[in-house]
Amino acid sequence: MKIIGWGLPALFGAFGLIFPLSAVAEWQVNLGPGVTEISRAVYDLHMTIFWVCVAIGAVVFGVMLYSIVHHRKSRGAKAHNFHENTLVEIIWTVVPFVILVGMAVPATATLIKMYDQSEAELDIQVTGYQWKWRYQYLGEDIDFFSSLSTPREQISNDETKGEHYLLEVDNAMVIPAGKKVRLLLTANDVIHSWWVPDLAVKKDAIPGFINEAWTIAPEPGIYRGQCAELCGKDHGFMPIVVDVRSEEDFNQWLVEMKQAKAQASDAATKNWTLAELMTKGEEVYNRACAACHQPNGEGIPGAFPALKGSPMMVGDPAAHIDVVLNGKSGTAMQAFRDQLSAVELAAVITYERNAWGNTTGDLVSPAQINTLKQ
Repeated sequence: MKIIGWGLPALFGAFGLIFPLSAVAEWQVNLGPGVTEISRAVYDLHMTIFWVCVAIGAVVFGVMLYSIVHHRKSRGAKAHNFHENTLVEIIWTVVPFVILVGMAVPATATLIKMYDQSEAELDIQVTGYQWKWRYQYLGEDIDFFSSLSTPREQISNDETKGEHYLLEVDNAMVIPAGKKVRLLLTANDVIHSWWVPDLAVKKDAIPGFINEAWTIAPEPGIYRGQCAELCGKDHGFMPIVVDVRSEEDFNQWLVEMKQAKAQASDAATKNWTLAELMTKGEEVYNRACAACHQPNGEGIPGAFPALKGSPMMVGDPAAHIDVVLNGKSGTAMQAFRDQLSAVELAAVITYERNAWGNTTGDLVSPAQINTLKQ
């Protein structure tokens, strides 16, 4: 009774204590319109169907409420007994049919736009891995992996979480604005799903199959998404970042990527010192290995083996190199032969053999790795 006496201000005040306004302001319960023509078409279709459903609900519940109020027993209403009213049966068959046809017309038009099969100006093969994406620019000789770059300290709550927590990567997929980009999606291990809401692209990546999607981003910008398939432990650590650039900036990026590839080839012929490999190896390990084997090399009992003090880490280097390059069948250990460069592979193997007390003194050179990869 006191709350009623205080009126609406008190009620809203109590609501604000339970649900802070700053949190309420961030609620988003509807789809976003996105940035592409297709994403806006999907949004418009969604809103059209939504309001059709609202209208149907209003009519149905309005009739129900009217019937309950005006034909209640206390007013002396008596139920009618009838059987098989042909007119009523025709009406409740024809009206839903007309509504469904009316909804199917805009839905079909949108689907036809979404499944446009015309030629694209850029083709990118997207391959899902646990838990990263591989982007291969067909015809451009560009091939790289994109992994989560959120610091492990933020994930373990040792640091304040950043603005793009779990939605940031080391290498974004770069595409030109205003150009049709075709995505050929597949997976290396389990089913993944490449989902970027602003671009209206959500397509499963399935091992052994190639699914196709496309997009045309009209303006430069950064667009973020995630794997939308439950692909195992760390499924939530598999973000997507699409960097849309002007045509001029995109062409410059292509040049820089090809130069970086040439420099990586030159680096593989350099004589690396143990100290240099250890420094490089720690960076590669934290990016590619620490999620499973932990930053301290102690692994996760029952899931991922410890590298600290492991017989393989301090034993025959050839066996260690083979597992890193080719993976281990029947386990979650992936093959990193194609995921890392010769320098990165040599560095991370050297690091694992000399970190956390594994002081073997072994040095694995990029030249050795190149020989084994051939």
